[in-house]
Amino acid sequence: LVGHSGSGKTTFVKLIQRLYDVNAGTILIDGQDIAGVAQASLRGQIAIVQQEPILFHRSLAENIAYARPSATQAEIEHAARLASAHDFIVGLPKGYRTLVGERGVKLSGGERQRVAIARAFLADARILILDEATSSLDSESEVLIQQAMERLMVGRTTLAIAHRLSTVRALDRL
Repeated sequence: LVGHSGSGKTTFVKLIQRLYDVNAGTILIDGQDIAGVAQASLRGQIAIVQQEPILFHRSLAENIAYARPSATQAEIEHAARLASAHDFIVGLPKGYRTLVGERGVKLSGGERQRVAIARAFLADARILILDEATSSLDSESEVLIQQAMERLMVGRTTLAIAHRLSTVRALDRL
């Protein structure tokens, strides 16, 4: 989904999550009308990586495990490896026990994105929404995150939202 600011991309994401219900027409995901799916069930099948990830003043492990609180440490670390986050995490003095600060202020933008991607890997949701996930990153972080997102998209219905067409050029359906 590509469009200018204000063109309704975020509204569409809210409709997909059934934060709003449509007044006319239907929204189909994998051929199924989402109006017939319970909101809790639908939301349990969706993982979102946003432009500004939501992180809590908790440890890195807890922030990743927010997707699945029952996850083991090994599962958390596996998700972090897939998201290209493990190396920077273990390089921190307290590793996975490092507190990230309110909204993740102790991390760079690229590190916050990789934590959000690790959370999405751990959620293992069938539907993935990438909402401007690389728009505000430096080129080095963008490469790492693009590679992690490509791994994350495998086998999932993915909706990628972007301002620039170049951001979604590798997707199979536009």
